[in-house]
Amino acid sequence: MEHIAQISIRGGRWCLYVALMGVPGSQWPEHYFGRTARVPTVADRSRALTKLGFVFTDGAEWEWTEDNETTGDDTSPVVLLASIKVRARNGGQL
Repeated sequence: MEHIAQISIRGGRWCLYVALMGVPGSQWPEHYFGRTARVPTVADRSRALTKLGFVFTDGAEWEWTEDNETTGDDTSPVVLLASIKVRARNGGQL
């Protein structure tokens, strides 16, 4: 079963989480990286996903998008968000 992993910055720290359909967001697996201005590398993200029990699906690539912090206000700060398809490391469902 495929899931979507996303990374975004929250409170000055990058947070990687896996969106699980049918599960409240408060229970999604997540990993916070230390405070840093740099975006965690692909290797950093891969290690974090592995610790959460997930791996990238074959051929998956990170897709970056940007949005405004305040919807519809193009003067508000930009929010960066990246997504990638993942699966449970053991191949089964969680």
